Amino acid sequence: MRQDCKNFESRTYPTGDTVRKCNLDLAPEAPWRCPESCEGYERRLADVNWRHGTLVTPPTPDEPSSLGEDDSIAALLDAAEDIVNSAGPSIMADVDRERAEQAQTKRFRLPKWLRRGD
Repeated sequence: MRQDCKNFESRTYPTGDTVRKCNLDLAPEAPWRCPESCEGYERRLADVNWRHGTLVTPPTPDEPSSLGEDDSIAALLDAAEDIVNSAGPSIMADVDRERAEQAQTKRFRLPKWLRRGD
């Protein structure tokens, strides 16, 4: 992938796993390569107000030998993305329900200094 692109993002987690992605989701063969004539490519000019770690990003894994032969990798990644996206609304509904239940169980209490007899 073009690491000099403004839309490229790389993040390494404490487990050692590294994510390399296009923030515009225009690289179907990520993390290995961007499309040759990517319409979202913008050269990164400056890293302003970014927090940089002390470690260097690990090298990109070797490309699979079948990369670019067909659209199977892109199709697989799209299917995985669809699964994750379809779970989102039900997860948000569960969170909203839990928050509503918590709001109902909380009752208003005056601050200690305003209460009588405490």
